[in-house]
Order: sequence, then C-alpha cells, then structure tokens
Amino acid sequence: MGEPTVSADRRRVAIATAAELSDLDDDGPALLAALAALGVDAEPAVWDDPDIDWGAFDLVVIRSTWDYVDRYDQFLAWLESVAAVTRLANPLGIVRWNTDKRYLAELTAAGLPVVPTTWAEPGQSYELPPGEIVVKPAVSAGCRDTSRYLPEQAADAREHVDRLLAEGRTVMLQPYVSSVDARGETALLYLGGEYSHAIRKGPLLTVGAAPVEGLFAQEDIQAREATPIEREVGDRALAAVPGGPAGLLYARVDLVEDDAGDPIVLEVELTEPSLFLDFCPGSVKRLAAAIAGLL
Repeated sequence: MGEPTVSADRRRVAIATAAELSDLDDDGPALLAALAALGVDAEPAVWDDPDIDWGAFDLVVIRSTWDYVDRYDQFLAWLESVAAVTRLANPLGIVRWNTDKRYLAELTAAGLPVVPTTWAEPGQSYELPPGEIVVKPAVSAGCRDTSRYLPEQAADAREHVDRLLAEGRTVMLQPYVSSVDARGETALLYLGGEYSHAIRKGPLLTVGAAPVEGLFAQEDIQAREATPIEREVGDRALAAVPGGPAGLLYARVDLVEDDAGDPIVLEVELTEPSLFLDFCPGSVKRLAAAIAGLL
C-alpha cells in the first residue's frame, strides 16, 4: 500500500478512546507519530466528553472506546451525532451492525464456518447446549460478563444467563472450543482493506475464574504466521460484511480450530479491536497511510 500525498493544509483527526485510556492504548503513541509524519494532526479524544466539537475534525477514528458496553444506547447516539458532522471510521452502519454479535447469525447464513451459537432473548425460554459452554452477552467487549462452564455447572450457567436476560440483554450460548487450550486463537489483522499480519492469543477463559475487572482481560499475545486456509476464511468473512472490505479502515477476524483442525470464525471485530501493531514491523505506517488516505 503506497503512502498518500498529504496536502500542505494539515488535517485534524480524532482518535476516539475511553476516559480510562485518555492517552490511547499501546499502539496509540506510535500511530500519532506516524500520522504526524504524513502531515496529519491526530489527537486522543474521549468519546463521551461533552465538550469536544467533533465537527472540528476531518475524521474520527474509533479505537479504544472499550467502556461503551454498559452504555450502548448512549454510544450509538454518539456515533450518529459524529457521523452527522464529520467522517467516521469505521463507518456508522458497519459499527452499528458489528457491535451486536448477532451478526454471527448472518455470517453463518452466508455459508461461513462459525462457532455454533444459540441465542437467548429476554422474555423467551431457552435451553443450554450440551457439554462445556461459554455464556456471554451479544453486546460485549474485553471478555466482560463472559464465563466458561463445565456440564456439572449448568445451574451456575443458567444463573448467569438469567441475570443477563433480566438486564434486558441478548445472550450467546456457545460450545467451548477445546482446541483453544492448546493452540489458542488466531487473529487476522486487516488495514485499509488489505491483510496485514496475524497474532496468536492464548486461552482467556478459565473455569471458575473471577469476572473480568476493568475494560478488558489480560491477554497472552505472540506473533503468528497465518496458514493459507486461515487467510481464506478471513477473506471470506470480510467479503460477507455489508459493503465488503473496501470500506473498512481496519478489521480483525478471530479464528479457532474445530474438532477436525479447520479454522472457524469466533468473531469479526470491526469497531474497536486491538490491532497489535507492535507485533508486525511496518503495520503502524500502513494504518497511518490508510487513515491519511481517507482524508
């Protein structure tokens, strides 16, 4: 991806974040420096700060807004207000689609291999899947309100589901994919609509673990070379996203292995994924170039 020519008139970009991460995540400082080198004035901006004039920016890039889950309606209203006065990346429609994980049902209907998911809706009856399962809300981030249960913990699992339903939240029920314990997850990172790099995420869910405190669970991350079939599944997943990959500034496709060792989609992250730029030389410049290209 070539570096764009930037006008002598410097452009302003807001990197949207949470108040708890007002200086951005680990990738933030390097990204700001790379954008400055391209003639782009970028700065952190807390998404729910009422004093920010979002229309003063040429572009708002959503990054570490990880505290939106408990204020989802407020977050959606903020997205709409920003999109009304300036450009938003990723775009409003994509973010609205992606922040509710019921999009996985659409990917399944499109023929993608996806971790089997049962949906429990408020006011409706449900059945727990057999075997070891994972319970999590459809609107979630950072493994918060997400737990893994053994078959003999069905009562605890049902209590978890019932609590989330009582809060008016849709719940996902999935079989725990046992290959994660040995191989972890593979995350494919795309920048500017093109594949950039991959990482391995170690297992995050431990039976009986305490609930996640803070914005996200701590992760064991390593660089990983994606296999050709993982690349194929990742590309197919982004092709099934509304509008396809061309309109995406960034994307992350999280994959795990099924019982046959084939990759299946766990999630497609298009809103505020960690991009693990420091695990791939050149990726910071690629993201900065993609941002500058939107200007």
